[in-house]
Amino acid sequence: MDTLSTQVTGWLFIAGALMLWLGWVLLPVHIGTFFNRGDFARVFACFRRWIWLFRLHLFGHVVTAMALVALATLLAGSGARIVVWPGVAVAAAGLIVSALAAAFYYHFGAWGALGMAGKTEQDAQDLVASLRVSTEYVTCLVRFGRVFFGLGQAVLAAGLLLGGGLPGWVGIGALILGISAMAITMGFPDNLEYHYPVFHLTALWLLGTGIAVLAMPSPAAV
Repeated sequence: MDTLSTQVTGWLFIAGALMLWLGWVLLPVHIGTFFNRGDFARVFACFRRWIWLFRLHLFGHVVTAMALVALATLLAGSGARIVVWPGVAVAAAGLIVSALAAAFYYHFGAWGALGMAGKTEQDAQDLVASLRVSTEYVTCLVRFGRVFFGLGQAVLAAGLLLGGGLPGWVGIGALILGISAMAITMGFPDNLEYHYPVFHLTALWLLGTGIAVLAMPSPAAV
């Protein structure tokens, strides 16, 4: 592997992991599956910090998708590419769908915070009620994003275990996390918060994968 390729791929994984995880963990206000009338006042109280951390989280999805594509490109010379590329394609699609779903909460959280500033609790309750149907649809996007990413991760795992050149724990971890994401999301479709442990472990897996890629041997060491 040439040094530039491994450096770019590894650091994309690390950046994606940190942006996804820190953007979410440090977010001062977490909106649940559905908006509550008190969410808007809480977001307004820390508006700029909330906005920028949510943006960091959103861009983390995209950077992670870039990291996966970079990994597939890095392994283009391996026979495992026939499995790696389909896995990466589906996983990246899942990440983009998840980003679109998160963008709904980002937009209406910010818009509602500004629009409801100085308004009554009844005004906030009316806005929450008006968002109910749209949010029902967005929860489908949340589930699709998680299932697609999990499926792609599991297929990618098969490719890595077939001979991707990375440590075995990278493929095994991806397989366990991918299957877990699909099982939890489809088994408990109305309890989206059950996925959070998988989210945290996936961020750790992304970080570990980035480090493992950076440690791949250079041509001079082979």
